Amino acid sequence: MEGSIRYLDIASVIVGVDGSQSARKAALWAAAEAVRRDRPLHIVHGADALFVSADTFERVRQAGRQLLDETAETVSSEYPGLTVTTEFSRRDPVASLHRAAGLHGTIVVGNRGLGGFSSLLLGSVGLETAAGAKTPVIVVRGAEDRNEAGIVTAAVCDELDLTCAQYAAREAELRKASLRLLHVWSILQSVGLVASMLDDVGEITEEHVRKLKAITEQIRDEYPSLTVQADAEKSASVAGVLVEASNHADLLVMGGRRKPGYIGPMLGRVTHSLVHHAHCPVLLVPRHSRGSGSES
Repeated sequence: MEGSIRYLDIASVIVGVDGSQSARKAALWAAAEAVRRDRPLHIVHGADALFVSADTFERVRQAGRQLLDETAETVSSEYPGLTVTTEFSRRDPVASLHRAAGLHGTIVVGNRGLGGFSSLLLGSVGLETAAGAKTPVIVVRGAEDRNEAGIVTAAVCDELDLTCAQYAAREAELRKASLRLLHVWSILQSVGLVASMLDDVGEITEEHVRKLKAITEQIRDEYPSLTVQADAEKSASVAGVLVEASNHADLLVMGGRRKPGYIGPMLGRVTHSLVHHAHCPVLLVPRHSRGSGSES
């Protein structure tokens, strides 16, 4: 491994680059985030070159260093006061980003890499990074020319999402924006297949509203100067409501729910939909669930 990791701390911003336009966009977005946090930016290129010949590695290393230097120059010209460090790693990109983030850093990735189809779906590196991360991950999505909404939206489910709401409140303060706490639940999931249980529907609705109110009151106590709006909605598609909400937000924050997979952790259904289809950047905050049953 090469590079400097002299400045990493609890609020550091780490961005992965691979030469794609998406990664360049992510690097500039990450730089703006680092400026907002008044912290340095660390740019990482994982070459996945552990088992190659010396000649091949030297060519990969030179290309990687050139990419890092060019990215750092672009970022520095846009944000001249920002401290920027770079790191070339022989490891694969996912392991390189996780290692650079350590215990507290925030990882930023683009919505797609160099490989795969020319759609706007998140690439495999981004998916693996988000699924396996123990620190926050931001997937940079949305059009570059979209107007600022002045809103940070947090998707909250229950008391386990208080940390998610706190992250969102901090991001709203940094942006001088308002905070929207959005609680969405699937009524079909709540009552199973028995659609005629109207009394149960009413009780379930009250319970969901109670959970949202508890989180909202705590956030308002902790951030008294922040404008906080709380909305509770029921829908047949939780992901659909959140994707639509992302149309009117500068950042969508949610608990990054994971579930076991055949070859490693996977993102839950709703989380997976958001990182593929949201209209704004998505910040995934690791969520420590009660058990393995939740995969939303």
